[in-house]
Amino acid sequence: MLLQTKVALLTVTPSTVLVHSSESHPVDGPSVFLGALGSCSRAKNDVGVNCTTPSLSPVYDLSSLPPSAPRLLLSAPPLSTPVFLGIALALSIIFFITFTLVSFRHKMGEKTTAMLDKPIVQSVSAWLGVFGFLVGIVSFLILRMWFGKAADDFNQSIVLEGSAGPQLIAAVGNAFTMVWVAYTFYGVPVVISMAKLNVKASK
Repeated sequence: MLLQTKVALLTVTPSTVLVHSSESHPVDGPSVFLGALGSCSRAKNDVGVNCTTPSLSPVYDLSSLPPSAPRLLLSAPPLSTPVFLGIALALSIIFFITFTLVSFRHKMGEKTTAMLDKPIVQSVSAWLGVFGFLVGIVSFLILRMWFGKAADDFNQSIVLEGSAGPQLIAAVGNAFTMVWVAYTFYGVPVVISMAKLNVKASK
């Protein structure tokens, strides 16, 4: 239950910032946490969280938001985005397995070492890493733009309603920060693999 409320691509939480620009104070109300495969929501801060079933074509549960909230602006990303994320994840897993095997091939048997020493094996491993990295980071960049635009439009709609608007505010979630950190570490073995290929090609 902790991650469901702490990690999200976009969050809608109670706030008076948009409807009372001169002052802001803590307020209780509905919260929604959106992800690539579904959403979680709660009616108040002190109640349990309800989550939708994960799906490649999720339908966000926004029923906890008040009728005056611009719900239509909080739509799920295109179906292709989760699919590409899945492809990137699969390529990344294969790359990390092959990269580990190639890196520690000298500790394995002679036959295994000889097979992993083949240039084609190391080349395939490196390019799997490159493609997995590119597909994944581009997919997350698209998600960042999608949810960033949704948050901006949601907040702007509330501002236009003035003091009668719902006491809510949308913000891009911290999941993207975790993604950028993860891909920074992911880039290290990819660079190492490509560097090895360049060194061998120059010999």
